[in-house]
Amino acid sequence: MAIFTGSTTVRKKGFLFVASGINSFDSFDNLKHIKMKHVSLILSAVVMTAMMLSSCGGGASTEEGASKEEGASAEEGASAEEGASTEEGASKEVTIGKQVWMSKNLDVSTFRNGDPIPEAKTNEEWKRAGENKQPAWCYYKNDPANGAKYGKLYNWYAVNDSRGLAPVGYHIPSDAEWTKLTDFLGGENVAGPKMKSKTGWNENGNGTNSSGFSGLPGSYRTSFGPFRSVGKFGYWWSSSEDGTNGAWGRILCYDDGYVYRVNAGKERGFSVRCLRD
Repeated sequence: MAIFTGSTTVRKKGFLFVASGINSFDSFDNLKHIKMKHVSLILSAVVMTAMMLSSCGGGASTEEGASKEEGASAEEGASAEEGASTEEGASKEVTIGKQVWMSKNLDVSTFRNGDPIPEAKTNEEWKRAGENKQPAWCYYKNDPANGAKYGKLYNWYAVNDSRGLAPVGYHIPSDAEWTKLTDFLGGENVAGPKMKSKTGWNENGNGTNSSGFSGLPGSYRTSFGPFRSVGKFGYWWSSSEDGTNGAWGRILCYDDGYVYRVNAGKERGFSVRCLRD
């Protein structure tokens, strides 16, 4: 990602930055604050590096030019092939690169084998499911009308259940498969608008949806049960675990073009998007 570089781990006010991901078990709502803090650190490092290179003969300009040229080529290549995507709403599937994604969030209440997935409406029910490491789903604000638009929110225990959350012929994408998607769209720092829907995002945060992914800002449910504001962020699980308490996911934001790779507590309620086998 453009704003996370190297392998240094940095802690800032409850947030843990790890390589290209965000690891946080407190809150994801202050992403703009995080970005500006971290970007300022990186800009300072860039200025210092430029000064050092300048004193050594100015070799930075040639390397910088090569980097910009390479980045432009990669983005142009991705844009040229995005035409394979399906129009928004025209199909329940969309082909992006060599992957075939569902074009809507998952909205099922049973596992693949027919067993029901428990619905957790109250904060107490949701919190208890997480503490007991049991699968659960809910509608945003427990309103079925939101389910028709955003699909259901699932904790990661539902994603990882051996009975299968994804319908036959599909699976929950791994962390690597999410990365393959964003790489095809030009990288995590520019893929956001291409994945965001053309409507539904707050404060002129709509995307072009040139990929056909049709990502909506369905927000998420916290480990303790309260819901965060819809309209600003979209959160999606991957099938990839990261330690005992966390799993990888992705975030789209209303106010920038990034696709954030995040490590989130398994008790949280995220949207789920399926990938064809």
